[in-house]
Amino acid sequence: MKVMCLLLGMLFCSAGLFAQQEETRSVGSQGVDSLYREDQIYLGFSYNVLLNRPPGVTQNNLSYGLQLGFIRDMPLNRSRTVALGVGLGYALHSYYSNLRAIENGTDIQYIILGENVSYKRNKLETHLVELPIELRWRTSTPTDFSFWRIYGGMKFAYVVGARSKYVTADFKDSFYNPDAEKFQYGLTLSLGYNALNFHLYYGLNGLFKDGTTGPDNVPFDMAPLRIGLIYYIL
Repeated sequence: MKVMCLLLGMLFCSAGLFAQQEETRSVGSQGVDSLYREDQIYLGFSYNVLLNRPPGVTQNNLSYGLQLGFIRDMPLNRSRTVALGVGLGYALHSYYSNLRAIENGTDIQYIILGENVSYKRNKLETHLVELPIELRWRTSTPTDFSFWRIYGGMKFAYVVGARSKYVTADFKDSFYNPDAEKFQYGLTLSLGYNALNFHLYYGLNGLFKDGTTGPDNVPFDMAPLRIGLIYYIL
């Protein structure tokens, strides 16, 4: 939660920087940079959906995601409306559900919490280092910050930490979960106008390692779908 508050604080602070940059870029024709680059810092917030959930598994609370990073914008045409973007970033994603992980020695057991079980929180939290690659189209000009954009591509990520956490009124269980898939990848799409834009991530591989099974030894095939907003600044 502290990381979430920090990143959201950075998001609002960046809004002021964006306004300052827009003013600077639009001042006078002599200061126009015809070799400008766009959207090299990004901040995003998403709602995380677990696809292909096993029978009986439901999501609850707000399964949120936060992302922050830098993308190198490399224009591909003379007007700089088409570009390739390659970046590096950090992300935090939490998935709240009634699927509880229990540490049993070196093994992890998964059970579904019934409706009669009272608990405050039950989640899987992942921390990732991300490599986004985008093909970018926009209607930008050297003197205009307000433009349409469509960015599509892929995002590759490595999970540097995954933690399962279960909290009740008088009990807390938290441990690093080795069952989370270390290498994750999926399709991305960002589109919109001006600063805030719609963002979508569709996971192409599972959230858990192959062979991980849940209740009744049913293999996990859950993959993340992230829907949210992304904010770009220079």
